[in-house]
Amino acid sequence: MANEFLTLQSIARRALPRLVENLVFPNLCYRDFSETFTDLGDTIQVRKPNVLVAKDFDESSGVEYQDMKDSSVLVKLDKLATVDAKASAIETAVNIDDLDRIFIEPAAVALAEKINAEGLALYKDIPYAVGTAGTTPNSLAAFADARMALNVNKAPATGRVGVWSPEADAKFTQIPALVNAEKSGTVQALREGSIGRVFGIDNYMAQGVKQHESGITASEGVKLSASAAAGATTIGLTGTALTGKLVKGDVLTILGSTYVVTEDTAAASSNAIANVKIYPGLKKAGTTATNVTIAASHSANLVFCPMAFAYVTRPLINPDGQGVQSYVTSLNGISLRVTKGYNQQYKRSMYSMDVLYGYKTIYPELAVRVMG
Repeated sequence: MANEFLTLQSIARRALPRLVENLVFPNLCYRDFSETFTDLGDTIQVRKPNVLVAKDFDESSGVEYQDMKDSSVLVKLDKLATVDAKASAIETAVNIDDLDRIFIEPAAVALAEKINAEGLALYKDIPYAVGTAGTTPNSLAAFADARMALNVNKAPATGRVGVWSPEADAKFTQIPALVNAEKSGTVQALREGSIGRVFGIDNYMAQGVKQHESGITASEGVKLSASAAAGATTIGLTGTALTGKLVKGDVLTILGSTYVVTEDTAAASSNAIANVKIYPGLKKAGTTATNVTIAASHSANLVFCPMAFAYVTRPLINPDGQGVQSYVTSLNGISLRVTKGYNQQYKRSMYSMDVLYGYKTIYPELAVRVMG
């Protein structure tokens, strides 16, 4: 190479800490990592963390043992975030700081943005929802409602985090109770633009918070189309005006409880939609007189405990091929591969920076969607 500092090892070792610093969602999740090399599309068996409940001791009945056997979920490593660049552009760097500016820093930020965004898409698995669709959270009620939803689901009180859209974050930094040092006990929100910890929730802003787009174009007088027993996970809907279709991630409110649609439906026909798959099962039986509310499009802010979601990553296998060089390094459960190769077709050397990973919702009851 033209420059001694321009090695795959030096690029990888400088890029990985910057990647880790810019990651939001993976750093807040339950993480599973090993040094076993894998490839895109491999499936990993991940052990689920146990969730236990403390109970009062009853002398008359004695202790009640809780199930402690190991359980696991399968996570497919189906995501490969990559940044590719021409070697000619990178090799113009005259020193390591120049290399940071040209390639390392922007590549690490781009990878982090993609990985964050993929994780925040897990909101589609979460049925527990508070807030008003279409109205950006702008008061302490957003934290209180999320806290209540987690408490009702008996989520652990420790480790709770919130990830908010830039719009919600901006609204929160204008709340007097958070900004005024006399009321909050800190000037962090005013000086740093960070709202910090509120009602036992550590809060973060992420540009990748998703906007959920409902597939329903009209929903008036919506009810169950047939009686449904408690526990039912498939229902039908009918309405005086029901057009469009339900999409995965849509939120339904039925008899005071919220449910999530788990897969897209067919388009409504004659103001009715059949075979609507929901999670969890209905908490109460419903009849054709049972009203159903379909949430409108909204930003999907998330408040959750780390065990709600799993981020799984493994080191990538070094690519085979003549003239291909690669280096793999790991830090804090995050693995990064840097590769230099030569494209025979275009007669050009290329650098690639790659991260292999997968996500899985493992305890949806430990998360709540705050609609905005």
